[in-house]
Amino acid sequence: MGQLTVDYTGATVFAAGGTSGINLGIAEGFAAAGARVAVMSRSQDKVDAAVRRLRDLGAESIGVAADVRDVQATGAALAAAHEAFGDIDVLVSGAAGNFPATALGMSPNAFRSVLEIDLLGTYHVLRTGYEFLRKPGSVVINISAPQAFLPWASQSHVCAAKAGVDMLTRVLAIEWGAAGVRVNAVVPGPIQGTEGMARLAPTPDAQAAVTATVPLARWGTPADVANACLLLASPLADYITGVVLPVGGGWSLGGATTAWAAINPG
Repeated sequence: MGQLTVDYTGATVFAAGGTSGINLGIAEGFAAAGARVAVMSRSQDKVDAAVRRLRDLGAESIGVAADVRDVQATGAALAAAHEAFGDIDVLVSGAAGNFPATALGMSPNAFRSVLEIDLLGTYHVLRTGYEFLRKPGSVVINISAPQAFLPWASQSHVCAAKAGVDMLTRVLAIEWGAAGVRVNAVVPGPIQGTEGMARLAPTPDAQAAVTATVPLARWGTPADVANACLLLASPLADYITGVVLPVGGGWSLGGATTAWAAINPG
């Protein structure tokens, strides 16, 4: 299925974590739809490569290397995007960390690291980004995960962090609604070519187990997630806020838990 046709010409998009995987796919989707796109991640090499890719798609693009765990660096990256492109119309927060480990099998620092990237990082992006959002009319999209509402063994850190992201999404939808800012989240299912799924399903047997538990019987692509973001940020969704939207072919209806239990009985 092709990309959703929505015109974002003249709009400014900022994607935290937007230099690889799902988040780069989201950035590419908005770039192809005409938006100016700023990206941010920790790696300068990835930032540079993503900016080249987005410019190849015809978009105006800049990038900043910064760590979402550093609130000052995050704020500076958002300020740079605002200085270059003006008010931000779509703010995407997608930086994430993951590795399979039981609660007793990881150190407190390892647990803390995922919470700092996923949950605190999301808060930093949204908190520092708020002043640069177009008001009214802007949209925030957080990238969540099925672990936010499906308990998985060996994923206590991600379950806790992403559950926090989902609740933060709902709370800020309430707090920021009067300013005309909509806040939603998307929950990708198994997406091809992503580092996260490579870690969670690293073997052909594990990948087959995942496919067998997806009601639509296929893995998704970054473009599938991008299309959902294009829809949520568009005028077609003007009355939608506080939504946590699974984009996973029905995987979050229960197949995700079944697949993970088979892959990692933990």
